[in-house]
Amino acid sequence: QDKSVFVNQLLGDLQNHVMIAVILVFIVILYALSGRASLLIGLAIPSSFLMGILLLAMMGYTINMIVLFSLILAVGMLVDDAIIVTEFAERRMSEGMPKADAFALAAKRMAGPVIAATMTRIAAFSPLLFWPGIIGDFMKYMPITLIVTLSASMLYALVFAPTLGAIFAKAPEHHEEGNRDGWYMAVVKQAVRFPITVILLTVGLLVGVGFAYSKYGAGVEFFPSVEPDYGLLYVHARGNLSLAEMDAATKTAENRLLGWPGVKSVYTRVGKTQGGQDIPEDVVGVIQYEFVDWRERKSANQILDDLRGVMAGIPGVDVEVRVPEAGPPTGKPIQIRLSAADPAGLDDKARAVAARIAKIPNVIDISDGLPPPGVDWALEVDRAKAAQYGISPTSVGTVVQLVTNGLKLSEYRPAGADDAVDIRLRLPEDRRTLSTLDELRVQTSQGSVPISNFVVRKPEPTVGILNRIDGARTVVVQANVSAGAQVAAVQEQVTKAVAEMDLGSGIRWKLAGSNEDSAEASAFLGKAFGAAIFLIFLVLLAQFNKFTSVWLVLSCVVMATIGVFLGLLLTGEAFGIVMSGIGVIALAGVVVNNNIVLIDTYDRLREEGWDKMDAVLQTCRERARPVVLTAVSAILGVLPIAFGLGLEIFHHETTINAPSTQWWISLSSAIVFGLSFATLLTLVVTPSMLMVFTRAKVKPGERRGWFGRLFRSGKGKVTTDEPASKSGAGPAEAFPKAAE
Repeated sequence: QDKSVFVNQLLGDLQNHVMIAVILVFIVILYALSGRASLLIGLAIPSSFLMGILLLAMMGYTINMIVLFSLILAVGMLVDDAIIVTEFAERRMSEGMPKADAFALAAKRMAGPVIAATMTRIAAFSPLLFWPGIIGDFMKYMPITLIVTLSASMLYALVFAPTLGAIFAKAPEHHEEGNRDGWYMAVVKQAVRFPITVILLTVGLLVGVGFAYSKYGAGVEFFPSVEPDYGLLYVHARGNLSLAEMDAATKTAENRLLGWPGVKSVYTRVGKTQGGQDIPEDVVGVIQYEFVDWRERKSANQILDDLRGVMAGIPGVDVEVRVPEAGPPTGKPIQIRLSAADPAGLDDKARAVAARIAKIPNVIDISDGLPPPGVDWALEVDRAKAAQYGISPTSVGTVVQLVTNGLKLSEYRPAGADDAVDIRLRLPEDRRTLSTLDELRVQTSQGSVPISNFVVRKPEPTVGILNRIDGARTVVVQANVSAGAQVAAVQEQVTKAVAEMDLGSGIRWKLAGSNEDSAEASAFLGKAFGAAIFLIFLVLLAQFNKFTSVWLVLSCVVMATIGVFLGLLLTGEAFGIVMSGIGVIALAGVVVNNNIVLIDTYDRLREEGWDKMDAVLQTCRERARPVVLTAVSAILGVLPIAFGLGLEIFHHETTINAPSTQWWISLSSAIVFGLSFATLLTLVVTPSMLMVFTRAKVKPGERRGWFGRLFRSGKGKVTTDEPASKSGAGPAEAFPKAAE
């Protein structure tokens, strides 16, 4: 199989998604802001990409599938910082401030929120750097890529954007904010009049959606199912088969596969395996077949179902139809590990467990994990009789090798070869039989005598590969799950069925495989989410210096999961332990970003003497546009992937559910639905919470957080926090009260 074709197609699809994400985000920015401001913000994407990729190259990393999707995920977040700074400067220019002063003030005033917002996003992804195991090696490129690109976007927003804006920016001709947010302000005014009702409804929705998903949702999955580009047939056979018999059994399955619709090529390997790599010992042949392009055939699941029916009737063998796993290799989804210090009775219990789970619906391709039955012949030398002939057991073993593996005479190393080839002497294949073994003769002092005079041949059962885990003999019963069935639900049924069995006091059992990996990944992501929340807590505390503001922001992160599970209910998708879990962590960073901007503006207005109600409403009026812009840009970046839509820009082709897209649907859906609901929280619920949980009076000049003090100190023309006003009025006059 030419894997380069699949890899190039995968990378090409993701590159198209990157370009589509950039185009969609730029269109939204162009609609919401002036042309020059849009260009200024749009430059954040290529600039951050360039700086990020250069840093990745310096770290020794190359572009791969995970890096490309990380860039797609980052597109919507890269413009957030530039939007905050540029939108603030545009607002000041519309009020009459010169562009150089406006951008200088924007860089100074917004430095605290921008740095805090970027640090919270980095804090959200940083724990993923410590993901252990194979999955950690697989997913580590995502946090690394996001951290370097987000850091680059912060540098652009605070250094390059104000510099370029001071040169090229142009004040907007008119300000249409009042027309745009009139309906929104009407909603906010009603919300802040009844804030407790809004909060209780939100909490009730959180509980209700969680309960609804636990009862009616599609469950959980470890890794997303991805359309494969090839499949496998394992030909199982029991007994001492010759190579010719193995070939005949495998050829029957191969002939039925050749010419099958949707199959492009077939490769067959015949012979016993030594187990390992998820290949049982009784496999006598492996057939690998390559599918034609996914756009030109039925789905792989349909082809596999058809093949299972065709392969079921081959006499003497059992053909297992499989496809490679998506993501890190974990083996079959159902793996029941039976362990015992005393192996007596372990094999019988393994057969009993295999028979029990065979009765569970959607459990297929069951293997009891026991070695195939066979006969080994043990040759016992009567040492006393052998001594009478002057023969040692070593001499007998040398002669026996002529019938078995052959007697090694020498080695030969071909020119240019690394390994030597054994030169062995043995009898022709037709004479390598048990009768020949009995007739073998050995030269003694009394002449040539048959070894049967002092050797007894006894049959013994074949001992296959013995597996031990933690010093205990272990047998693993394995099975697959039917396509379309919920793996987690079937695993739960299997766990319940085995728990009800009487396996004896000396036998321990454990559900391993993907269930074990899923539990480990779930445990790590839970710890990572907790660590991310703690790091975000520290950043927020440095920014606001108030536990109330920190609590408000973090509560919005928790309530944003309403959108995630609501989206899963609407789309009928399962919650992916890995992908959806990462999506929730990514969601936390974006939600925190929007709330930081909102609450920072509210705190500033309270310091300037605004009362609580007017400060809340003016905050919503002033920051609604950047909050919506940052949310919409982040959503649009992954929106096509969330719905499985792909656009081939250069080939003018549209694809739906391409393999490269299926990888990321769960993660993208979590961000799209979660952030959509989180934006509603930020614009409506957060103002209500500010009305309930903040003090009615604030002392003028009250001490701000570390980030705020750092960037509000200093002197100069543009250090004032008051907007430009023709009359030089104070804050209450420069900003007309929202309530009016």
